[in-house]
Amino acid sequence: MCADIVLELPNDLRAIERAVDYLLARCSEAGFDCERVALKLRVGVTEALSNAMLYGNARDPRKRVLVEAKVEAESVIVRVTDEGRGFDPNSLPDPTLPCNLSRPGGRGIFLIRTLMDRVEFNERGNSITMVLHREPSGAEAQSWAR
Repeated sequence: MCADIVLELPNDLRAIERAVDYLLARCSEAGFDCERVALKLRVGVTEALSNAMLYGNARDPRKRVLVEAKVEAESVIVRVTDEGRGFDPNSLPDPTLPCNLSRPGGRGIFLIRTLMDRVEFNERGNSITMVLHREPSGAEAQSWAR
């Protein structure tokens, strides 16, 4: 991905809202004004950034979080990378199973995967790439039409 937007954030939760607002403003400038994109992008990127800061960088104020984004004609691509050791996203418990309802792990990634059209992790597990299309597809388009 050749990013149009590159933000290097301090490992401080207070930086999240401003960064997300900036990304949404850039999307709006590119014509991504629909509520679907604004809501899903806000929640997905906020979750990815908080995970990077709290878990990836283990709250270490010396570490940084890199945000790269590209606003294309039909989609927005956002990559969030922390300086942590990474993790195996496939090892997270399914938070929708009754036996995992009270377990804290996995809810954020589940939410991101539910909201975004495509989610990929790098091999190390310290970088997540999220893709959100301008228009909903398939069953989602039908549910939005109701």
